[in-house]
Amino acid sequence: MSGLSLAHGVSGRVPVFKAPMPLRPLIVLTTLLHVYLGLRLLPSLAGLAGGGWLVLLLALLVSAATMPLPFVGMRSERRQFADVWKWIGLLSMGWFSSMFVLTLVRDAGLLLGWLAALPLGMAIDWPRWRVASAAAVPLLATAISLIGFLNARRTAGVVRVDVPIRNLPSALDGFTIAQLSDIHVGPTIKRGYIQRIVEAVNGLGADMVAITGDLVDGTVKELREHIAPLEGLRAKHGTFVVTGNHEYYAGAHAWIAELRRLGLRVLLNEHVVLQTRDVSGAQTDEEVLESALVVAGVTDYTAVHFDAAHASDPHRAVHDAPPLVHTRVLLAHQPRSAPEAADAGYHLQLSGHTHGGQFFPWNLFVPLQQPFTAGLHKLRDMWVYTSRGTGYWGPPKRFGAPSEITLIRLVPAS
Repeated sequence: MSGLSLAHGVSGRVPVFKAPMPLRPLIVLTTLLHVYLGLRLLPSLAGLAGGGWLVLLLALLVSAATMPLPFVGMRSERRQFADVWKWIGLLSMGWFSSMFVLTLVRDAGLLLGWLAALPLGMAIDWPRWRVASAAAVPLLATAISLIGFLNARRTAGVVRVDVPIRNLPSALDGFTIAQLSDIHVGPTIKRGYIQRIVEAVNGLGADMVAITGDLVDGTVKELREHIAPLEGLRAKHGTFVVTGNHEYYAGAHAWIAELRRLGLRVLLNEHVVLQTRDVSGAQTDEEVLESALVVAGVTDYTAVHFDAAHASDPHRAVHDAPPLVHTRVLLAHQPRSAPEAADAGYHLQLSGHTHGGQFFPWNLFVPLQQPFTAGLHKLRDMWVYTSRGTGYWGPPKRFGAPSEITLIRLVPAS
């Protein structure tokens, strides 16, 4: 039995018009922030030998000039030329982010040190501390950016996670799911990057592959060639995909059609029933279904804003699933689908979206929007695993939140 698909059709497509990035306010804001960095750091470095202040000044000028480039939406017959400019802008963005955070930390440290020393009458060599701390900021920011670049560009490592499921049928003991999430094929992630991921996943021999959204950052026309290696994914029960918010930014309907053309199964508020063992000798429906697994998928949590027919619905995704198939897994791009998924009776939800924060300190802000940042958590009777992502978004930088290919294994709860 290859599996039963219970699909709920989507219709009534609503055209989506994506507003262009307001570049002028963005340029003004980033320029002012660079001016702030210059005013806080350059005066302290002016007295140093070697012209370090001049190097920093040039770096800040280049960063301010190139950071807006990824948002310009350049259209060029020479696609590689446009991508080079986006590469430069994204690298600047990653470096500037660390520069800005470290400058704030420096200012806070100097202020706290002054406040602590004032009542004690301590004699502190403030000029020395200002120079040393000002020099440390660009050095640390550059080191963090280099390490983050290497972490982002390497092939994601495999993270193995056992998920204990209550009353798990013996036939599902050890069932494996290779999860990919948030690859973000686009200006800096191309065919070679995807090919390495495919080879790593195929080497795992998983029972199924789940891609939990944000696969692309661009149109089908731009990225068809680079996404093509996904056709080579191999798993016993195939590859299943759900949409993320970035698919809707890039034209979800076209991408759904393209992924299906590649042989991937896109689940739009629907499910499949996977039969995990040979049941040719089974005598009853109970014997057939006790070894099966329901795998459901929902559209992105925000999909309704792009297409009313794509409103995310975990209950609808499992509607009419055979009641005798007790084990249910949901693919949902955003962790915040979890409360409704728990109400719908799933045992496990696989999500992404957060990137684990991607690099410090943005991991601190994820909880403001999502219930989970990364890893395995329990919500009532349901497990939620949130991947840190297999690629990255925006700056090619990962620091403190490594990318991952996740190998989920279902095991009986003790």
